[in-house]
Amino acid sequence: MRTSEHILGRLGVDPRAERVYRALLAQPHAEPAELACRTGISEEEVDRSLNRLAGLALVRPSAEHPRRLYAVSPRLGMDILLARQQAELAAQQQRVEESRAAAARLVSECATHQHSAADHGVFRMTGADQIGDHLRELGALAEEELQVFAAGPPGAFPGLPAFRPLYEQPLARGVRVRTVCLDSARHDPAAVAHAEWLASAGADVRTAAVLPTRMAVADRHAALVFTGGEGAAEAAVAVRVPGVVTALSTLFDAVWAAAERLGPPPSRRAADGFTRQHLAALQLLAEGHTDATVARRLGVSARTARRIATDAMTGMKARSRFQAGVLAAQLGYLPASSA
Repeated sequence: MRTSEHILGRLGVDPRAERVYRALLAQPHAEPAELACRTGISEEEVDRSLNRLAGLALVRPSAEHPRRLYAVSPRLGMDILLARQQAELAAQQQRVEESRAAAARLVSECATHQHSAADHGVFRMTGADQIGDHLRELGALAEEELQVFAAGPPGAFPGLPAFRPLYEQPLARGVRVRTVCLDSARHDPAAVAHAEWLASAGADVRTAAVLPTRMAVADRHAALVFTGGEGAAEAAVAVRVPGVVTALSTLFDAVWAAAERLGPPPSRRAADGFTRQHLAALQLLAEGHTDATVARRLGVSARTARRIATDAMTGMKARSRFQAGVLAAQLGYLPASSA
């Protein structure tokens, strides 16, 4: 039967060789021509199959007919094949153990190098590749909670496919994942799609008008903070100083409490006509930031930032942007320290 013809495949015997082996069991000492007739395989293929079977020790020269071959019994043949597989598995396991030991040595050497380059629990890194690797390591480290500030310029929403591993491992293990991105992400189709994927995978996603930085914190124990400013190369700092990481985690909690759950772009405005972006822009203006900085912090284009600032000025009836920020603080829209 066709299902029984190939039962030796798992033991390293191909279908044609198995047919030849079965035929030789049924007709001991048969010549290749006879086997070809019995199996429907060409005599040349029979010869090749006999060579493969001899290599597997399933056939051997006959003691009675030295010029012919003899098929060993199935019981003995299966013992030979199983012993061969066990030897191969043992050799493979040995190679795996040697590879694991080599990998452990490499990781140890790299960790020693990084530790020597670190400054009291702070390790600096540059480049998307190195940062991406550390994000993955951070995701693998998280056991209870992952906190993420996903700030960024328009069109470059952090956490898109390149950073999915940061979230995938913790979510798969049931780790709580909380992410705060910018309000401007609500208008970015790629950002919305990514945020919806996060939510469907079990993450909590909220938005804020402005974020203090771009970072990820695992278990309130280890953090990665991006440090590359406008026009600078991608750079970040890995932090494991307990007091610093606790402060970063507390900062996240404060921003999270004031953030809004992700949904359709909010259309409502306060009674005075200001949105959260207006108020954030007013605070940045009061602090003396440039249009470029306001745009970057809000995650919008420079043109959109100028429009938001102009609307805020108009709403405050201010003659300058700085005055608009000062008036906003004096009227209680912003903390007095912003002025």
